[in-house]
Amino acid sequence: MISTVLIADDDPVQRRLLEAMVRRFGYEAETVESGDRALARLERPDGPAIDLLILDLVMPRSRWHGRARQNARAQDQRACHRADRARLDRGGDLRHARQAPYDFVVKPVGAERLQFSIKNALRADALEEEIRRINRRATGTLTFKDLVFSGDEMARIIRLGERAAKSTIPVLLEGEIGRRQELVARAVQGGSDRKGRPFVTVNCGALPENLVESILFGHEKGAFTGAVDKHVGKFQEANGGTLFLDEIGELPLEAQVKLLRALQEGEIDPVGAKRPVRVDIRLISATNQNLIELVKAGKFREDLYYRLNVFPITIPPLRARKGDIGELSRRFCARFAAEEGKKIRGLTAETLSLLAAYDWPGNVRQLENALFRAVVLADGDELTVAEFPQIAAQVDGFDVRVPVAPAPQPAAMRVEREIVRVEVRDPNTRKMLDEHGEVRKLEDLEAEAIKFALAHYRGQMSEMARRLGIGRSTLYRKMKEYGLDDGADDKMVGEEGSHAA
Repeated sequence: MISTVLIADDDPVQRRLLEAMVRRFGYEAETVESGDRALARLERPDGPAIDLLILDLVMPRSRWHGRARQNARAQDQRACHRADRARLDRGGDLRHARQAPYDFVVKPVGAERLQFSIKNALRADALEEEIRRINRRATGTLTFKDLVFSGDEMARIIRLGERAAKSTIPVLLEGEIGRRQELVARAVQGGSDRKGRPFVTVNCGALPENLVESILFGHEKGAFTGAVDKHVGKFQEANGGTLFLDEIGELPLEAQVKLLRALQEGEIDPVGAKRPVRVDIRLISATNQNLIELVKAGKFREDLYYRLNVFPITIPPLRARKGDIGELSRRFCARFAAEEGKKIRGLTAETLSLLAAYDWPGNVRQLENALFRAVVLADGDELTVAEFPQIAAQVDGFDVRVPVAPAPQPAAMRVEREIVRVEVRDPNTRKMLDEHGEVRKLEDLEAEAIKFALAHYRGQMSEMARRLGIGRSTLYRKMKEYGLDDGADDKMVGEEGSHAA
């Protein structure tokens, strides 16, 4: 999604000049000739949202004067929060400069100065939006307005989610892995009367089979060997709020029986308890599998399936919502740049085109990880195609090549080498040879691959095992053998994933 800039200036020459520069920078541009028309455009519900307003502060008096800031608060938060950013001042009169909420420039403005101001304003706005979203997520008040979406299909998903939020009906989120179903689940809670209450996530695919019952329903002290203290299960943790069961298709059959009873009766039986415990939870589950096929294969209970599949919502993959890629990329870039202490203003227009052209089989999670890596690798103040070599290699029209080291030649025979566009420095490249030039041992390579997967998938054991092509028990065993299992138990249970979309 390309940012849209609104230009408000009563001088037609300046409007044309500013519009040409803005479009040359890679943004969409709209122009109006007065403050009244600028307000009317901001208040208009149809059309693309305005991300930035360039306003001439010295125009014939209109209802904009004295009301701009008041109206901005009353408008749609996303459009007007961004709109009230960069302003232009005429000639050398700087008396109005103090009113500029973000930046000001003096006309006639140079292209480089204007571009710098626009990029900084959009970067600051993206970071503020991301901080607000993170805070709302932490306080349980995230709503569908905080999610990035565009297009008719996602608008339909939002309408379904808002309807579900008004009731306690069980919701089943379906679709490919990596779509950040948790954010949709949190938005359902944030739009309901349970907002601000506990939101507990359980990754069913990461639960050890011998501990599933204890983790979900809790246990009493002495209930089994090793139960030295009483443990409150996830159902009791979520009492009064929402329980989100991710990868529900991975839940063992024995645990499915007790889950069904808990949903039907509204009570659970902690291991070793003498009497059941009443719980009040809103259940939201998610899966990337076809549950009805699991039912036919005898791997998922049919009665539980119909209990969960009351209000299904299928979330489309990222490749079907290309319009969201630009906004998601800007938010991720702003957040990771702040976390890494880098002054990165954003992404170039060419980079945004590259990201929009890629299919993203790993969906939002893959995009998030790609932006994280790009921010870490970036040397300049913008993310370019050079920071995404693996993506560029798979998209036609983007040539990012690794230069081949030239063979040594006598000085008299040296010739000019072909100049390539990008020198890729990839810290994730596996070294096959040791310091003596010999092939490394297989176990060393295996340990390094598991260590890399652990960081790449942020400790999500089920996803790691799936991508490495081994079983979870085999993965746990190998991690223990290579000394990589520190904190693995914590990662296996209730894993919420890493940075969120």
